Amino acid sequence: MTRAALVALLFVGGCGPLVQVGGNATPPDALYTVSATTPAAVPAGQVPVDMVKAVTVDIPAVPGALQSLRIPVVVSDTSIQYVPAAQWSEQPNRLFQRLLADTLTHGGVAVIDQRSSGTIGGRRLTGQLMAFGVDVREGQIVRVRYDATLAGPEGVRQRRFEREAPVARIDGASVSAALNSAANAVAADVASWIGKQG
Repeated sequence: MTRAALVALLFVGGCGPLVQVGGNATPPDALYTVSATTPAAVPAGQVPVDMVKAVTVDIPAVPGALQSLRIPVVVSDTSIQYVPAAQWSEQPNRLFQRLLADTLTHGGVAVIDQRSSGTIGGRRLTGQLMAFGVDVREGQIVRVRYDATLAGPEGVRQRRFEREAPVARIDGASVSAALNSAANAVAADVASWIGKQG
């Protein structure tokens, strides 16, 4: 490397980042999350795992409005805004995946994490998280909609799960609490459906 190139490299490196991610936006007061309302009934590792009945829960696919840490508000059929100064701790499809896994575990279904175990269960739960936000078109509610696909030895089954909950105010704390309630209801419905599949 020539002396001139080295000097130029040091100069650019000393200028700091050329692109500032996030700009000068004020950081949110809090980051929100969802969590299972009931803990696992049996501590992990204390029950033999039937790999044929075990389930691997994939991260759901999401539409563009949910590929964000922000919480969407559907204001019309063609317009989406976001809850001011509020954001998730991570993208909602990852939060929902963990909620599903925790709820299934609570229901006595063995859940296999492919990333940590290097293997998958005999059944695989995939799907699309199509709604996970506020809808003010008719009233003021939160909506969670999950289109599930369960593939296993018995074949492939699909079902749509949807729950709504009222929300008093459109702010981070109120909306995240209402979404946590609706998401837990959807996860419980999914767990019950999977339990009936054998």
